[in-house]
Amino acid sequence: MISTLQSGRWASPMMAAGMIRIGEVANRIFDGSVNRGVAHATGAARWVLTVAWEMQSCSEAMWALSFQIPFQQQLVAGAGGYFAPYIRNYMARSGAPDDIGIQVAVKDRLNALRNPYAHLHEPEITYDSVRESLMLWDPIRYSETCPSSDGAFAMVLGDEATADAAVAEGRQLAWIQGMALRSEPAMAAGRDQVNPIAGQECVADVYARAGITNPIDEIDAAEIYVPFSWYEPMWMENLGFAEVGEGWKLTESGATGPDGKLPVNCSGGVLSSNPIGASGMIRFGEAAMQVRGMAGDHQVDGVRRALGHAYGGATQFFAMWVVGTDKP
Repeated sequence: MISTLQSGRWASPMMAAGMIRIGEVANRIFDGSVNRGVAHATGAARWVLTVAWEMQSCSEAMWALSFQIPFQQQLVAGAGGYFAPYIRNYMARSGAPDDIGIQVAVKDRLNALRNPYAHLHEPEITYDSVRESLMLWDPIRYSETCPSSDGAFAMVLGDEATADAAVAEGRQLAWIQGMALRSEPAMAAGRDQVNPIAGQECVADVYARAGITNPIDEIDAAEIYVPFSWYEPMWMENLGFAEVGEGWKLTESGATGPDGKLPVNCSGGVLSSNPIGASGMIRFGEAAMQVRGMAGDHQVDGVRRALGHAYGGATQFFAMWVVGTDKP
């Protein structure tokens, strides 16, 4: 069984009940850009509670992610300063138009208007307002950046017997059809931070477990960790939804919009709410709620399979799952 509890700085808590089958002996969820996790095991317990939270109002994590390198003057660049060079690399490699990040930001912030638990509600956001916002780390503008949020998320996972009992009661469940995690050394020579190997291998494992061979056609919705808007097209490629160099075309065509072929971050995503320690788990929980038809006004019609995605650190930690309406 899965129950979810979500709260935000300007939101009241929400409680929803559901069901998930545990398919692994032990796994960890990397929940946000810090390496945290919760173990859940089959056979050890019928129920497992997982909790993640963050209060960025107590300390500013975005700017705390500036490291004082030995023998070098400290550069107070924050998380965006770290990731901006890799975004520029992606733009150069793919030939993407320079406004793709703007399009993602507008989409996700409009999506957030349908989610009462999203931190940022900007009903007047437009393409021009994003383009004209302050450039923080070229090419990342202020309005293409995740906020600093307070929030929490909790899930209660149940074993297969518990889930089967709920099915007998006629309840709609979200079954874990595939789940995996991968990591790679942050400072490895030649590591590709635009299209990390750990991400490729993680999602390949998830797809194999879930029996997915053509993800763009077999997944109905995705909640993907996008702290800066350009990471949507980058992850479209890393997750196998598009060929290398063509992820931006899914964004530009509208395929990742709420009515598109693969709706991405209909909750508003990390661009609209970012309690960092909980942001990854929220992606998992939102995917489960889409499968169960419990996502409220940002529900996508007819979702039978959804992807939840989290990454952390210097893009070297990854955790993902595919949940669906059918028992694997």
